[in-house]
Amino acid sequence: MTDAAALPGQPRGGVLSGPATERAVNVLAPNASAMTLDGTNTWIVAEPDSDLAVVIDPGPLDDGHLRNVVDTAEKAGKHIALTLLTHGHPDHAEGAVRFAELTATRVRALDPGLRLGDEGLAAGDVVTVGGLELRVVPTPGHTADSLSFHLPADRAVLTGDTVLGRGTTVVAHPDGRLGDYLDSLRRLRSLTVDDGVHTVLPGHGPVLDDAQGAVEFYLAHRAHRLAQVETAVENGYQTPAQVVAHVYADVDRSLWPAAELSVRAQLDYLSEHGLI
Repeated sequence: MTDAAALPGQPRGGVLSGPATERAVNVLAPNASAMTLDGTNTWIVAEPDSDLAVVIDPGPLDDGHLRNVVDTAEKAGKHIALTLLTHGHPDHAEGAVRFAELTATRVRALDPGLRLGDEGLAAGDVVTVGGLELRVVPTPGHTADSLSFHLPADRAVLTGDTVLGRGTTVVAHPDGRLGDYLDSLRRLRSLTVDDGVHTVLPGHGPVLDDAQGAVEFYLAHRAHRLAQVETAVENGYQTPAQVVAHVYADVDRSLWPAAELSVRAQLDYLSEHGLI
């Protein structure tokens, strides 16, 4: 068995649902799959001595899960006062409207089409609820509307799908762009270096206790994949499907459609930089 401390980001073992930091509790959605790993992590975040909480990514439109989130907060003596979205993919955001009905909360997101209420989210915003402080960090690349939330009191960052608890994420071309994604990873790395962030609370998979190690791994992985794609094109593999079959030959074929999105993003990046 592999020691978790030896894996990128030092993922925690054990049950995913439950307290992760002093202020963050995960409620795991029952939507496990090859793409969502164990399921979507729905985060309840609150100051320990406050009766107000924020929920990040209600998850899929699953009434049982949404009610479980509400019940989990209420059992901890918390009233959900606000809903935030890291991005608009259905496994994170499809349940937001129903969740807003259950909790009578606003939904704040970068994409105006996902908001319920007048307030959106933008770079530099600081969300404050019941003494809790969440700083909005733009992290486009997986999607154009991807955001992360810096939780300084716990030296943590909630990353949605930008950094996962296990494996690597998809650059969802054409909405997602590789150049943006690399910039976002560098932005997250600066949080670990300059702001003392050491914990990643991801949208899927286990909590990571070595945030800097996780981000460095992601950057190295992307550089390696980009070099592989560039070499494949030089060797005559021209279409995205051909590149996937060559570069991702060791990856489960059920994941090849997702891998093709990343390859398309990599091909665009290489073309934009005059490398192919």
